[in-house]
Amino acid sequence: MQPPSRRTFLALGLLTTLTACTADPHGAHPASPTPPRDLDTPARLRAIADTDLLLGAYDSLLTAPGAQTALLQPLRDDTARHRAALAQGLPSASPSPTGTPSRALPTLPELALMEHRTAESHLQGLDEVSPPLARLLASVSAGNALHAAALGDQTPVKTPDGTTTAGSTTTERAADANAAVPALQAALSAEHAAVYGYGVVGAHLPDDPQRTAARTTHAAHQAQRDAWQRLLTSVTAAPTPAAAGYQLPFPVTSPTDAAKLAVHLETRLTTTYADLLLTLPTPYRPFAATALREATLRAHTWGAPTPALPGIPT
Repeated sequence: MQPPSRRTFLALGLLTTLTACTADPHGAHPASPTPPRDLDTPARLRAIADTDLLLGAYDSLLTAPGAQTALLQPLRDDTARHRAALAQGLPSASPSPTGTPSRALPTLPELALMEHRTAESHLQGLDEVSPPLARLLASVSAGNALHAAALGDQTPVKTPDGTTTAGSTTTERAADANAAVPALQAALSAEHAAVYGYGVVGAHLPDDPQRTAARTTHAAHQAQRDAWQRLLTSVTAAPTPAAAGYQLPFPVTSPTDAAKLAVHLETRLTTTYADLLLTLPTPYRPFAATALREATLRAHTWGAPTPALPGIPT
């Protein structure tokens, strides 16, 4: 009998390895891996359903006698863009931005309330979806809040509490906190620049309601800066201090330049906060969504164009 060859030993070794990896002492087959749960599709479909209700309400009002077309049509067009963005990539949702007209004709205050409630509903479960969808939902929510304000509803939109994620362990929260530091520092740096910028804005405005608005907004950015600093301190990170000065995007020598700078600051912040939703760990997303909405409303107050999806490039 010939001794076993090297190839035979290798084959026996490989077979032994495979057997050790696949054999079950109880004779049971190995369990199949559980596929990841798709949370984006249900969230998109819920948002589309809410948006369809809004489209139906707009269509009812626009076809009524004496419709305020100049006010309602741009808002309706934005809402159609919301739906198209939410339905993108969903074969189960019709891409057609049409809603079923409401049976009862809503009043403008009722439509404003619908926009307000839709803004809030888009933020529910923000910590359960993918980062791109979180950014989209926060942007659409900011657009809804802007519509509600245009229709006369100035009530603050409620944002879910983002301090913790339900069911998360201490270890998970610590990991989230560590991962959040770079994004929180970026948000803080953006607010440092805004605080500096509004100092320039206020210095070049006449002593009238515009300067008062600049002072109010300056204080709001100081409060937002302090909020990011507190969050960083809460995760034992040292907040980045403000720079001695910041370069302005253009010379500011007149009230017109000052108002233009305010628009620039707020518009840049909408992009900053929308992008922040792509990188922040889930427990911190509501903070960025709130900051995105507030920057959107302030940008509109200063006369900025109002895109359908604030903070997201067209």
